Amino acid sequence: MLILSNIVEMIIYTAIGLFFCLVGYFLTALIYKKRFSLSYEIDNHNKAVGIMLAGMFIAIGIIMSGVL
Repeated sequence: MLILSNIVEMIIYTAIGLFFCLVGYFLTALIYKKRFSLSYEIDNHNKAVGIMLAGMFIAIGIIMSGVL
């Protein structure tokens, strides 16, 4: 029973983490919408945008590991 509880807990934390990463991505896209499109730049293999988003996702992960 303990293993099942741990698996359910892991799934819940994963869902919360993915939710916050998506919220962070959409907020960043909303902020930079006037200057450029994040999706368009990623499709064009813009490394700077990829590094920026990777840093943002890592930062969200570090903050969530401290909170949860």
